[in-house]
Amino acid sequence: MIDDYYRTVRRILIIILFLNLSVAIAKLSYGLYSNSLSMTTDGFHSFFDGTSNVIGIIGITLSSRPADKEHHYGHWKIEIFSSIIIAIILLLVGFEIIQSSIDRFLNPITPEITNISFLIMLVTIAINIGISWYEYRKGKQMDSKILIADSMHTRSDIFASIAVILGFFAINAGYAFMDPLIAMGIAVLIAKTGIDIIRESSEILLDKSTVDKQTIENLLMTVEGVQGTHRIRTRGKTSQKYIDMHITVDPSLSIEEAHEVCVKAEKKLKRCIPDVKEVLIHIEPDGNNSKKSC
Repeated sequence: MIDDYYRTVRRILIIILFLNLSVAIAKLSYGLYSNSLSMTTDGFHSFFDGTSNVIGIIGITLSSRPADKEHHYGHWKIEIFSSIIIAIILLLVGFEIIQSSIDRFLNPITPEITNISFLIMLVTIAINIGISWYEYRKGKQMDSKILIADSMHTRSDIFASIAVILGFFAINAGYAFMDPLIAMGIAVLIAKTGIDIIRESSEILLDKSTVDKQTIENLLMTVEGVQGTHRIRTRGKTSQKYIDMHITVDPSLSIEEAHEVCVKAEKKLKRCIPDVKEVLIHIEPDGNNSKKSC
C-alpha cells in the first residue's frame, strides 16, 4: 500500500513536470522576444514549477525507503522537508522578481504586446488550471504534502498569468509602468504561497496534534477494562497518525488480562479513527503508582 502511494505520487509529478516545462518555455520565449517583464517573470515562475516537480520526485523517492536500524520510523518526513525546500525556492524567486521589477522601473522599456501574447497566456492558463485542479485533488485524496504544495505553487502561477493579461491591456492603453508593477504583485503572490507551504509543513515536523483528545478518551472509555486515561498525545499527518497514551486498569488484573485490555483499546482506536498507523499504550493500575506495560 505504501509502495503504491509513492509510485502514484512519483508518476503524477513526472507528468506534471513535462507540462510545466512546456508552459515555461512558451512564456519565456515570447516574453523575452517581446520585452515583457511580467510575461518573462511568469515564465520563470512556471519554470520553477518544474524545478519543484524535480525536488518532489527526488523527495518522494527518498521518502519511500523503508525503515532501517537508524531510522525506525522510516523516511516519510523527507516528503515534508521537500515541501519546505519548494517553499524556500518560491521565496527566493519572489525576491529576484522584485529586484528585476525595481530595475525595470529605473530603466523603463515598453513591451511589444500582440495577439500572440494573449493567446500564449490564455493557453498556458488553461493548462495550469487543469494541472492545479488534478494535482490538488490527488494530493488531498492521498494526503500527499508534496502534491498539495506543488499544486499551490501552480495555482499561484494561474493568478500570476491572469495579472499578466490584465497588464497587457494596461500596456496597450499606454501605461507601460504597469508591466513591472504587475511583476512585483506576482512576486508577493509567490512569496505568500511559499510562506503558506512552510507553515503547513512545519506543523507536521513539530508534531502538531492530529486527533482531538476528547474523541480518543471517549472511545477508550467504551472499552471493557479501561478505568481511566491520561497523557494522550497524537502526531503525524492526516493519512498516517501516531497515538500514544496512558490508561488505568483494575490493579487486580494479571499481566495477561491487562495486556488483553491494551489490545482491545488499540483495535478500537484503529477501527474508529481513520488512518491510524500505530498506537502505543502504557498501562497503570488504577489508584497507585505501580506499573504494568504492554
